[in-house]
Amino acid sequence: MVYSMLSSDNVTQPAPGVSPAKIKVIGVGGGGGNAVNRMIKSGLTGVEFWLMNTDLQILNTSLCKNKIQLGAKLTNGLGAGGEPQVGEKAAEEAQQEITQAIEGADMVFVTAGMGGGTGTGAAPIVAKIAKDLGILTIGVVTKPFSFEGKRRQNQAQQGLEKLREAVDALIVIPNDKLLDVVDRRVSLQESFIVVDEVLLRGVQGISDIITIPGLINVDFADVKSVMQASGSALMGIGRGTGEGRAIEAAKIAINSQLLETSINGASGVIVNITGGPDMTLHEVTDATNIINDAVLDDARVIIGAVVDDNIQGEIQITVIATGFELRSQMPIEEKVESRSISAAEFFSGAFNSTSAPKAPTMSSFSEIQIPDFLRK
Repeated sequence: MVYSMLSSDNVTQPAPGVSPAKIKVIGVGGGGGNAVNRMIKSGLTGVEFWLMNTDLQILNTSLCKNKIQLGAKLTNGLGAGGEPQVGEKAAEEAQQEITQAIEGADMVFVTAGMGGGTGTGAAPIVAKIAKDLGILTIGVVTKPFSFEGKRRQNQAQQGLEKLREAVDALIVIPNDKLLDVVDRRVSLQESFIVVDEVLLRGVQGISDIITIPGLINVDFADVKSVMQASGSALMGIGRGTGEGRAIEAAKIAINSQLLETSINGASGVIVNITGGPDMTLHEVTDATNIINDAVLDDARVIIGAVVDDNIQGEIQITVIATGFELRSQMPIEEKVESRSISAAEFFSGAFNSTSAPKAPTMSSFSEIQIPDFLRK
């Protein structure tokens, strides 16, 4: 096992003369715009938001201050009509504006809902521009619900193939998997809000690792070394309280009801462990051992540890795994018992693990697909 553990000095600010990594989150199309609005409402910090769309009305009503109208001449601000080809041409028309918006970033997240016109067609163009500028480019996108129809499903798949070629790492959220954890009584509107929440967790799980200084720091260079040109990325977040909290948090982070792949055989892993002043070295060791057992012996494992005085009696773990073959889910440990939850439970983190008697109470996060997310 190859480890990279940075200085354990209690660093609370970037070193003198060292600029923090500049992270930009770009929402493309309607789905991407909804996700960006959710992130802004949540108070996500340390990133710069941009919204890009062919629909002028949506742009005008967004909370995002930085906006680019795609294909103003092509679509007259009326959207792409569900046609990815129109979305692609619209992005090409606005290539100069997109480039100017992206320039100067160290990392760019491109978030979109695949299957429609603008997100499906324009997201790969935006991502390619970013990557061609030498920027670490991460795609965080959704696949449509089955009820949205085969046409959108097929368009989404074609868009994903193009996007995968244009990014360093791609996190794909299959909306249908949300049905496995959300109560049948949850409304259609609430279901799409859940989608936005998971997109938020995907971006925040990575950006927080870079922007929040820790006892053992994980910086942008560490994230880049694991995610650059990695193709598929698996990301999870777990939380535990009580006795054995670190072990249970690690299990939650690598096993999810939304998980379609396993981190078995991952060649690169970033682990960020956050706890209160009572977090011990043994707990850090126990958690990382769980994760180490799931990856290759020569995997590059980067460990970050953060002490947060606002966290009492709890440990939170974020895992990012890359460089593995996609395969069907093969849980490392016994999986958390499945049950449906309400939208309120999903958002509040009130969904508790019942995987072991007398085990600490856990909040189930959601991990997803190529990547899979676990919620905070």
